[in-house]
Amino acid sequence: MSSEHPREPDGSDTKNRARRTDAKRSFDALVQAAREVFASSGVDAPVRDIAGKAGVGTGTLYRHFPKRGELIAAVFRNEVDACADAAPALAEKHQPFEALAAWLHRFSEFIAAKRGLASALHSGDPAFETLPAYFDARLRPVLSQLLERAAKAGEIRSDIDADDIISAVANLSMPAKTARPDHTRRVVDIFINGLKSK
Repeated sequence: MSSEHPREPDGSDTKNRARRTDAKRSFDALVQAAREVFASSGVDAPVRDIAGKAGVGTGTLYRHFPKRGELIAAVFRNEVDACADAAPALAEKHQPFEALAAWLHRFSEFIAAKRGLASALHSGDPAFETLPAYFDARLRPVLSQLLERAAKAGEIRSDIDADDIISAVANLSMPAKTARPDHTRRVVDIFINGLKSK
């Protein structure tokens, strides 16, 4: 009979889990901080501002995001996810047409907020190569579901394509800098009302 006893846990698994949790927390804090800093100061804002707002050191920032493009891409994905995740919540809370209208305004705000990222996203940085496909994969299905639900309720026309709506609202959400503050909301409202069934 072996005299060996089972090894006592050395705590390494617990330590590893704690490290992973800390890493996830700092990653999320950096993405949130970058989103806020980019919105106020642009994507070229100093990394120390982002790290400071996240409550971490610049070394932690660079461990997660060795290149600025990787941080910009993470912020973009985070915003796409938030926009996509809003759709089912709105569908649960509102009638079909109201949910669709609310989501299209949410999408419009997302596009308008990303106007400052446009030049960066089209810079040819490899970190951005997968973003258009990510955008399509996350947003078009949820819009299609909202459209289908509103069409089944007889509240909008049944011949409306999600691709057309995405493109149209995106274009309407990029007004001239001289436009009135409420310009985008007004023109998107006019567009949304045009979707109604006669």
